Amino acid sequence: MNFKSQLNNFLKNYNKLIILGVGNELKTDDGVGPFIIKKLKEENIENEKLIFINAETVPENFTGKIRKENPTHLIIIDACLMNSKPGNMQIVNKKDFANIGISTHSMSLSFFVKYLEKDTDFKITFVGIEPETMNWGDEPTVNVKKTAQEFISILKEILS
Repeated sequence: MNFKSQLNNFLKNYNKLIILGVGNELKTDDGVGPFIIKKLKEENIENEKLIFINAETVPENFTGKIRKENPTHLIIIDACLMNSKPGNMQIVNKKDFANIGISTHSMSLSFFVKYLEKDTDFKITFVGIEPETMNWGDEPTVNVKKTAQEFISILKEILS
């Protein structure tokens, strides 16, 4: 099943969706999550059913906001080392979090997700984008930017 179909299946019957961008904006492709959130906010499509959060390197600081919003669905977007081509985007199964390199934050995303799942029943998925580099730099590489735009286009198409 391709990425668009997987995301479409995940978002079936969503009532309230939070998209959480995670990553370090000063480390080139590691900043793809925050980059996507900024681009989505520029699209001016945020509303009471669609909330964008730029969690940068501290997603744990937003657990209260996420729980308060009580979404039916949560998408976490981050750079992710998956041994694939730079810019490759895929939905990563929660069970596979431990086996892949997730970017640079203080709390592991698998622990973060387990914490969020405690006492809640919303659906959570993780979108990983393979980085080309995580050296110092203030915006993603060309391939990763292209993938970020592709994600935004797919999301807008599914939600419209």
